Amino acid sequence: MINQRPIKFRLPSLSNSSSSSSSTSSTFPPSSSSFNAHKSDQTLTKMGRRSLLKPTLLTTLFIFSIYAFFHSSLYPHFDNNNGFQFLSKPNNPEIPNSLQSQSVRIYMYDLPKKFTHGVIESYSISRGNEDVTKLKYPGNQHMAEWYLFSDLNDPKRSGSYVTRVLDPDEAELFYVPFFSSLSLVANPARGGVVSKGYSDEEMQEDLVLWLEKQVYWKRNNGRDHVFICQDPNALYKVLDRVKNGVLLVSDFGRLGRDRASLVKDVILPYSHRINSYKGEVGVENRKSLMFFMGNRYRKEGGKIRDLLFQILESEEDVVMKHGAQSRESRRMASQGMHTSKFCLHPAGDTPSACRLFDAVVSLCVPVIISDYIELPFEDVIDYRKIAVFVDTNSAVQPGYLVKLLRGVKKERILEFQTEMKKVRHYFEYDDPDGTVNEIWHQVSIKLPLIKLMINRDKRIVKRQLAEPDCSCVCSNQTGIHTTL
Repeated sequence: MINQRPIKFRLPSLSNSSSSSSSTSSTFPPSSSSFNAHKSDQTLTKMGRRSLLKPTLLTTLFIFSIYAFFHSSLYPHFDNNNGFQFLSKPNNPEIPNSLQSQSVRIYMYDLPKKFTHGVIESYSISRGNEDVTKLKYPGNQHMAEWYLFSDLNDPKRSGSYVTRVLDPDEAELFYVPFFSSLSLVANPARGGVVSKGYSDEEMQEDLVLWLEKQVYWKRNNGRDHVFICQDPNALYKVLDRVKNGVLLVSDFGRLGRDRASLVKDVILPYSHRINSYKGEVGVENRKSLMFFMGNRYRKEGGKIRDLLFQILESEEDVVMKHGAQSRESRRMASQGMHTSKFCLHPAGDTPSACRLFDAVVSLCVPVIISDYIELPFEDVIDYRKIAVFVDTNSAVQPGYLVKLLRGVKKERILEFQTEMKKVRHYFEYDDPDGTVNEIWHQVSIKLPLIKLMINRDKRIVKRQLAEPDCSCVCSNQTGIHTTL
């Protein structure tokens, strides 16, 4: 507290005429002989107030500063992810303070059953399973749609970047939980019987017809709606009618610039299909230089695979295996990735695949040979620290790839592995602070841009454009030759 000395005023005595006269003549000049006591009191009071004003303001500011300091230091803010956090310290330095203070309100449509659990039933029946009482979503690399659906249906969920609301009027975003990737493969039978009356194309059409009747869809032309279409062909028939929404995809390989954009869409990791490596970083138990297992013959960008097989399969410390997906193939892939220093990731029919994320959780350094790949969560992950990138032309030069990798020192490999261990929770869908949480984070930070585009729509004159306008951000087409 600031010490204040009392301010004293010496007033003239007015009690009797003799003393008054003496005091007045000695204190005031002769012109003050007609002294007004009341007026003097007012003047002195104002003088006292002016004199007190500055120290009073300083005292008030001092007290307020002390209160603010103790309030921020001693009154904590509870964060469901990290427990109690001091308000003066951000929960995560990578997340802007404005986004930490509140989560985005999201409404999940209560779609007719045929679009969710009905798809699981149809898939199971097409595989010869007539018992629909014990159904579960089948394990595959496109399980993100199931994990997001389950998360929003979890009554105990907390600490997420999005909060589910049951009143659509309160929502800022709308999630459409159609199992579009599973629906795509529920059609054909693989040794089973075709599900009677099931058609993925009809399901896509029915979904859009249902949405177009919803007032919240019509309100902003679907821009505040979120769709998951992880398989590159999911929603292919109706994509032009839902492209305004936020698309959760794992690949831009089949999406044109007039449909997909890094501005509005989110890149998801595939669900890894082999077990995570439980050991520590190190190369002692990794005898192979490089490992690959998968289909040798692919179309489009995947034609490079056959060339790589021809170049690499005769190398002594390189394992190249041709094989389709099966339980035994996953077992062999798990063993190969856990015992190799590098894992080859060439493009397939599309630039990305679950093999990349299998490698990361195996602490096997991915060697990415794909000139147009987009990767998930690049705002929080620097992939140069966990993977090696090689352009296609260099990779198919005989001897180039193995010479490059054999030149990588042990210390550098350990650095790759250490960094992979730090970030691999981003690729674990079962981790409470893993993939699902980060997907919602990525969705939540799209909201300001969604609002921007909604407002632009309301004032821009409609016109036909040959190319996408400034609301589209296209990926870098120049690239780099290698990161080593």
